Amino acid sequence: MTRHRSEFLAAGTVSVALVGAMSVITLVGCAPSGRTGSKGEVVEIETIESIPSADQTEKNAKAVAIDEEAAKAKKTVDAATAAADLAIAEAGKSIDGKVEAAPAVDTQPMPKETQPVPKETQPPKEPLPVAAGPLSPRERVALGDPSLTAGVPGSGPITLEQIDQWLADPKNAVEIEPVLPLGLSQGAAQIRGLDKNPLTRAKIELGRQLYFDPRLSVDSTVSCASCHNPAEGYSAHTKTGVGIRGQLGGRNSPVSFNRILSGAQFWDGRADSLEAQAIGPIQNPIEMGFTHEGVVKRLGEMPVYKKQFEKIFGELTIDRVGQAIAAFERVLVTAPSPYDHNEQLQSFAALDADDIAEDPDLAAKYAAAKAAVAAQPMSDEAKRGREIFFSEKGNCTACHVGANLADENYHNIGIGMDKPEPDVGRFAVTKDPADTGAFKTPTVRNVALNAPYMHDGSIATLEEVVEWYDKGGHQNPHLSAKIRPLKLSAEEKADLVAFMKACTGPTPTVEVSRLPEGN
Repeated sequence: MTRHRSEFLAAGTVSVALVGAMSVITLVGCAPSGRTGSKGEVVEIETIESIPSADQTEKNAKAVAIDEEAAKAKKTVDAATAAADLAIAEAGKSIDGKVEAAPAVDTQPMPKETQPVPKETQPPKEPLPVAAGPLSPRERVALGDPSLTAGVPGSGPITLEQIDQWLADPKNAVEIEPVLPLGLSQGAAQIRGLDKNPLTRAKIELGRQLYFDPRLSVDSTVSCASCHNPAEGYSAHTKTGVGIRGQLGGRNSPVSFNRILSGAQFWDGRADSLEAQAIGPIQNPIEMGFTHEGVVKRLGEMPVYKKQFEKIFGELTIDRVGQAIAAFERVLVTAPSPYDHNEQLQSFAALDADDIAEDPDLAAKYAAAKAAVAAQPMSDEAKRGREIFFSEKGNCTACHVGANLADENYHNIGIGMDKPEPDVGRFAVTKDPADTGAFKTPTVRNVALNAPYMHDGSIATLEEVVEWYDKGGHQNPHLSAKIRPLKLSAEEKADLVAFMKACTGPTPTVEVSRLPEGN
């Protein structure tokens, strides 16, 4: 199911354009918070505030100059916006037409088939500065930078000569200190796994190759991307995954982006790390149907893979396979969405226009924020939906909180609990009766691109998702105390859906077809 990288260029264009237009500007993260601003400081807001309109604030000459600067900046991103809108629209068409299709693979092996996985490490220490002297150098790189996922230069199968040249470049061995994009940036403290598995360009590229390579399955028909496909929102538009020989999995395919902010993986959290998750499906008989020993042997027989593992890790083992794939997945992040840009602009609401105009750096940030909102605006419906989402009325933030709009916890919302033998979810891992039927909270980011929904893929549209929560889920002895009837009007339901769609941002441009030569 691999596709040529040109299929995904549109989705990544807007993020590249915005980076270029704002390269001299530092933006803060976006999510509701509640501090007031002082001159020269842009802060995040927690309470819902509005920006004074033109008829409320008399603009002086300096404020007008800011508007002119914003108008110029807007021209830079208008073309990119059209490309991003087209990518989202095309993904929406794919969702509408393929909900019941079956070309994908479930990376959710059932608990009884799961092998023991290593414990996840504690959150990493604070990032180190660029080292000098005997310490290793580090490179600060904004996640979403297309150079991280562009693949080894060249065309066609990757040759040994090409990989030798790639590995010989010292830059590809330098440890990367990742910088999260606007929106996700408030989640820096949530970053997981880098203390034991630091990022380098060479490791990320090796992981990219493995992620898209169907030779990791026993019959060379299924790859990680078969289930977590960039063209399908890094998920699959099927109710459950489909593995080798067309076998159906038991759960829906979760997204593989923004995993850098997540510890435990799978719907039930049975894998304590992204590294452990990455190698689980390889030996699952329904999914890739191979063995860990078999895949290591096969990779070792391909000179391009063997050379990379020896150079990057000093060995080729199944754990190293997991580390490489995890490194690639950690750089798959969502770029700022209309919601994020709107939040960024709102952070200026408490500042006086004169104060902004008198500070060149602040004025530049304000102009950039206005241009970004103009390029990726939120509709009035989405803005009303935002108020519902972050209020008691919608009750959404009972679970969908934080930079990734997901609490990383497990909840029983009643899905599938009316079946004779319901999926017990988290209970299979913890054996705690309170976890019966509880599943991990998925992110709201880019949710419009990865239908169907819920752990079993039983809900086809976002409208149906809202209806499920509005009625208070399905009553059962283990239903989360956070679930209750919402009693929303038809307009409020539509506004909530509009807000969720406004949380859609581009993902990085990724090379999907260049893989190592060999059988």
